[in-house]
Amino acid sequence: MIEFSLLTALLAGLLGGVHCVGMCGGIVAAFSFRADGTPPPFRLHLAYNLGRVSSYAIFGAAAGALGASLKLAAFLPVQTLLYVLAQGVMILLGLYLAGFNRWVLVFERAGGALWNRVRPLFQRLLPVRSLPQALLAGMAWGWLPCGLVYSVLVSALAAGSAPSGAALMLAFGLGTLPNLLGMGLFARQIQPFMQQVWVRRAAGLTVAGFGVWGLASRALAAFA
Repeated sequence: MIEFSLLTALLAGLLGGVHCVGMCGGIVAAFSFRADGTPPPFRLHLAYNLGRVSSYAIFGAAAGALGASLKLAAFLPVQTLLYVLAQGVMILLGLYLAGFNRWVLVFERAGGALWNRVRPLFQRLLPVRSLPQALLAGMAWGWLPCGLVYSVLVSALAAGSAPSGAALMLAFGLGTLPNLLGMGLFARQIQPFMQQVWVRRAAGLTVAGFGVWGLASRALAAFA
C-alpha cells in the first residue's frame, strides 16, 4: 500500500495547488522581487522550494517515527486507527479544496502559535541575496501553518516508520512544486485559472476520492 500512499500524497500536493495559490501567494510574492526590484533568477525560486520540501520531509520522518513507536509498543490497533484517521482527513481535505467545508482549517489554527515563533527568523532572511539564504528561507517557509500540509502529515504518522513518513511527505512536497514554482514565475497567468470554481471542485473531489478508495481498500482487505 505504500506505493498507493506515495501516489496519493504526490497527487494531493499537485491538486492542492488551488489552496497553495491563496495560502502561499503572499510569500511567493515576497520571493518574486529582489531588493533592487528585479525578479530573482530561477535558481533562487528552486532553492526556496527545495528548502520548503526539505522541511516537509523532516516533519514526515518525525511523524513516521512516532507512528513506529506506537507500533513497537504493541499498540497495533492504533495503527489501524491512524490509517482510518488519515483517510478521513484526506476526505475532509478534498471537500475543503472543493469549497464544501472548512474543517481542515482547525489544523492551521493549531499551528499558528508555532509559526509566530518561526516568522521573525523568516523575516530576517528577507530580502534574499544568495542561494544558502534562499534555502534557509524556504525551510522556514515550510513551517507556515497549512491545513493541506497537516492533513497529509496525518498519513505520515500512519506510515509506520521514519523513512516511510519522510518519503510520503517528500512525495507530497514534490507534488506542490509545479504550482508554487509556476506561481513564482507566472503568478498573474496561473492564479485566475486556479481560482475557477470548476478547477477547485475537480481537484478537491479527486483528493477526497483517494480517501474513500483508501477506506474501501482497507475494508475489503479486512473481509477478504
